[in-house]
Amino acid sequence: MPEAPPRRRRLFIGVELTDGAQEAIDAAVGTWRDTFATARWTPRANRHVTLRFLGGVAPDLVEGVHEAVAVVAAATPAFPVALASPGRFPASGRARVLWVGLADDDVVARIVALLGTSLPEGTATDTRPYRAHVTVARADPPIRVPEGWTQTPVDPSPWRVGHLTVFESHLGRPHARYEVLERCPLAHVADPGSDPR
Repeated sequence: MPEAPPRRRRLFIGVELTDGAQEAIDAAVGTWRDTFATARWTPRANRHVTLRFLGGVAPDLVEGVHEAVAVVAAATPAFPVALASPGRFPASGRARVLWVGLADDDVVARIVALLGTSLPEGTATDTRPYRAHVTVARADPPIRVPEGWTQTPVDPSPWRVGHLTVFESHLGRPHARYEVLERCPLAHVADPGSDPR
């Protein structure tokens, strides 16, 4: 009987949130939970900013992923981020994803582009335009979203990002479980107390 191929690992690279950012998101979306009663709300432990979703990664590429993220992180100074207004995917019609954005995601977008050219060949690539966000809910079937959703006030709760995180996603119900595999420090952290870990 042929040997089963090695199990691929569902990896992604992201930015973790501070407690302050988590609380700001809770306050902003709390009043919408009844409106979107059929949506699956993302648990606090699963909220993050995804930089690069790699999908199923072959075991022999995992070390290369870690090395690439560490190199990109070491070449990137720590940087400030802040929360911004909520949004949705898709942008029109019924929505499948509700999210809270980042105020200025230029630095984040540059890191995403650098990761795209640094990660080993054979890892998944995403050709869609990048928009830094924190997913707060998913809907299947898609839901109608009132215009007021995107106008919901969000406390910016700024923080300084001091590392990039490699996660592994373990599928399950009602939600996947995200395991931190490695935290790769950025070039410097001006205020270590502001980093979530």
